[in-house]
Amino acid sequence: MKPVKAGFVFAILLFVNAALAQWKAQESRVSVELRGLSVVSRDVAWASGTRGTYTRTTDGGKTWQSGVVQGAESLDFRDVEAVDAYRAFLFSIGEQSRIYKTTDGGRHWTLQYSNTTAGVFFDAFAFWDAQNGVAFSDPVNGSFLIITTSDGGKTWKEVPRESMPPPLEGEAAFAASGTCITVQGTSNAWIGTGGGAKARVLRSTDKGRTWAVAETPIAAGSASSGIFSIAFKDAKNGVAVGGDYRNPNQESDNIATTIDGGQTWRLAGRVQPAGYKSCVAYVPDTVAPTMVAVGLSGSGYSTDDGRTWTSIDTTGYNSVAFAGPDAGWAAGSGGRIARFDGLLPGAIRRSGGGSR
Repeated sequence: MKPVKAGFVFAILLFVNAALAQWKAQESRVSVELRGLSVVSRDVAWASGTRGTYTRTTDGGKTWQSGVVQGAESLDFRDVEAVDAYRAFLFSIGEQSRIYKTTDGGRHWTLQYSNTTAGVFFDAFAFWDAQNGVAFSDPVNGSFLIITTSDGGKTWKEVPRESMPPPLEGEAAFAASGTCITVQGTSNAWIGTGGGAKARVLRSTDKGRTWAVAETPIAAGSASSGIFSIAFKDAKNGVAVGGDYRNPNQESDNIATTIDGGQTWRLAGRVQPAGYKSCVAYVPDTVAPTMVAVGLSGSGYSTDDGRTWTSIDTTGYNSVAFAGPDAGWAAGSGGRIARFDGLLPGAIRRSGGGSR
């Protein structure tokens, strides 16, 4: 018998069309607004949201274990970064910005950082590994506020203001999904902004010590429009999505891509379904460059680096994350959690690839 060639398998998967790309609802055991989402593997994922809430699965979503962080019942955890099934960080936004850490699957949480300075509004954080992370706040006293840790969150240090470009008038970030900031490799980081005349991307190649900035063509110009989410599949190739959250169904230039590490950006095809998108994620370990974007108007996918998009459905989600083609979830309002169930045409796993 002759061996089946990869090209033949690829053709079959292209024939198996978008009808197989779908979300399968799961019981998150919470009813709050969920925005934070971190997928570790096909078995382990964490989500977080309002009222100090988190939820976690270690069996692929068959069951979720939820809880409320003691003393944080009024906080909105819009970002969660998980290391594994037991270690995770929670991040609350706004004027009560705090960072908590657990090492026992959520049974106990330790407060690692708190900032109540007037004008502070933290939006999101990200970790390169279990020890090194970075967090971002809207401008305070005319300068962006960025903090970093190199000891697993025990201490956080403010980046000197002279190391950052000045913000535009009205420029800030959007805490819609915990993904206005992203990291890659061991030292690269990017932050997407909006609210000003231009939607911009700040970038760092030295673990957040210094920053440069680039304009993007994503629709901006109002307090509710700009970049809401940014993702990179490697040091050079990245994507940013957004729109206007006050007009969630309005069609606009809502996606841009880069091939030079964020120095320059160009418009890609408009995400479908049309409307503002709050989160975008690459699907690791695929042959074709595959990404999924979600928002209030629904979700869609692309297998050609964002040039063309196909709708998955019109169910609204706030966030999406993948650890592999068979390890993806989306989260939204009312405790909505769904696991990706099916095939993305063209998104066949690379040889040797696998979710963590």
